[in-house]
Amino acid sequence: MDITPYLQLEPAPQAVFAHLDERRTRVRFMLPDGDGDWTGMTWQAFADQIRRIGQYLLDAGLKSGERVAIYAPNSVEWLSAALAVQAVGGVMVPIYGSSTAAQAAYVVAHSDARFVFVDTDALLARVFEGWSDYGDVTKVISLSDEVEPGPILQQVRQQMDDGPSFGEVEERVTSIERVFELGRSLDDETPARFDNALSGVSLDQNGLMLYTSGTTGKPKGVPLTHRNVATNGRDWIKINAPLIEEHAVDILWLPLSHVFGFGQACLGNTLGFRTYVSDPVSVLDQLPTVRPSIFMSVPRYFEKLAEAAGNDADSREETTENLRQLTGGNLKFCLSGGAGLKREVKDLFFDADMLIIEGYGLTEASPTLTLNRPDDFDFDTVGKPLPAVDLKLAEDGEILARGDSIFAGYHKNPAATAATFTDDGWLKTGDLGRFTDQGFLQIIGRKKDILVTAAGKNISPTRIEKRFDDDPYLLHVVVYGDAKKYLVAAVWPNPAIIGEKLGDDASAEAIRGVIKPRIDAVNSELARYETIKNFTLIDEPMTVENGFLTPTLKVKRNKVYEAFGEHLEALYQ
Repeated sequence: MDITPYLQLEPAPQAVFAHLDERRTRVRFMLPDGDGDWTGMTWQAFADQIRRIGQYLLDAGLKSGERVAIYAPNSVEWLSAALAVQAVGGVMVPIYGSSTAAQAAYVVAHSDARFVFVDTDALLARVFEGWSDYGDVTKVISLSDEVEPGPILQQVRQQMDDGPSFGEVEERVTSIERVFELGRSLDDETPARFDNALSGVSLDQNGLMLYTSGTTGKPKGVPLTHRNVATNGRDWIKINAPLIEEHAVDILWLPLSHVFGFGQACLGNTLGFRTYVSDPVSVLDQLPTVRPSIFMSVPRYFEKLAEAAGNDADSREETTENLRQLTGGNLKFCLSGGAGLKREVKDLFFDADMLIIEGYGLTEASPTLTLNRPDDFDFDTVGKPLPAVDLKLAEDGEILARGDSIFAGYHKNPAATAATFTDDGWLKTGDLGRFTDQGFLQIIGRKKDILVTAAGKNISPTRIEKRFDDDPYLLHVVVYGDAKKYLVAAVWPNPAIIGEKLGDDASAEAIRGVIKPRIDAVNSELARYETIKNFTLIDEPMTVENGFLTPTLKVKRNKVYEAFGEHLEALYQ
């Protein structure tokens, strides 16, 4: 692929319109039709959606630099709304679909959002529950005509003492079909208004604001300029182009509300992908028929494919052949992100002629700082710095970053901004690392999560916990032991798998009998001072709603320690 046409820095929406003449009638998205088949959507139809939403927002008074929130599961309309916001100079603010009513309301209020796009009955109900924090919102726009505000509001009002009136909702809630209708008329009358707005968007103005889910405290708004994001995208294309073919086929299931999923969609807009729009439940079953050449995922899905390939296989050759069949046999490029992927999984895919690229980054870096390269990789590392990124290690080993992809500071939070940069302007990532002799970066642990034992040993609990990630018998393991002689852990067994194994004998003692050998197996791979000497079983579930998980399903360690501290302390008696 000749990547030269794609290396110019530009706001994300420009990618759709810059190549529209040559792509107009080609299929951009393949959408499930509900009957096991797919329906195509052309680039022209996609561009029309963006234009019409953009025209509507301009007519409704959205000004350059103002924020617009999107609180919905994946859809083409989600992406069209996001790019329309950016195209007319606004700042797109995604909200995780797993966010509670209070969490969503906080983001809307803190970001000063002027408009909110929402979808599904459940999420619109959460909007109504947090309505008092939506006072500055001009319009709430439903992304699907299947969502009926009236019955949802009636149900919410039966459960609440107060809330919006039916009159308020009728005035402030509208549908995407109404937006498309008005936007089409406006575009017919004054098409230049959208074009002028798009051409007037500066690379140095904010186009995206992501809220870090935060395992402690309130989420922080991370504004990213178009230059931040475009610089990161250009580096990505330079590095990965050798594995990407013209008219590549990918399958998108990662949440668009996360920078990983939104980044994949925007790269598809730039490079001209044909994208099958999937979901977390269906995606692995669809791989053999969709036969994508590109697959981007979190580690667990690569692990599931590896496990399925090894079932009933008698040899490595048979396992790799199974893996090719499970993935459709056409994969040329795989990207794993969000957490570390086990070496043995990467080795298996490589043996099957599928290279999994892994990197490292964070939201504040737009998001990628390092990547392994197709022609220069080390599976025991997260790769080398991107071309536009400078990295160095502080005296304590913390990874520091600098470059055009690094954000300038948190939204309305100068104290947090000051704390996250060094005096001379380097971003403090909060992660500890080391460089190999060949210049590859290895992540050692999380600085804030470091436990210091009574013997003065610095230990990363996250590194230990990740060894249990692919154990089907365990839902969560949280390590404890700061200032203690040894480490212990809170353990959440998987009741479905445990119950299947033990049947009627699923007593606490029997469950411990299943769990202990699994902890012993991990202990055997650790230094003696890192081993878990005892553990307590917890049966209270960890959810976003009860505050133990962030919207991105990360464990809130301090919340666990606060709630179950007595159980953990009892393990030392």
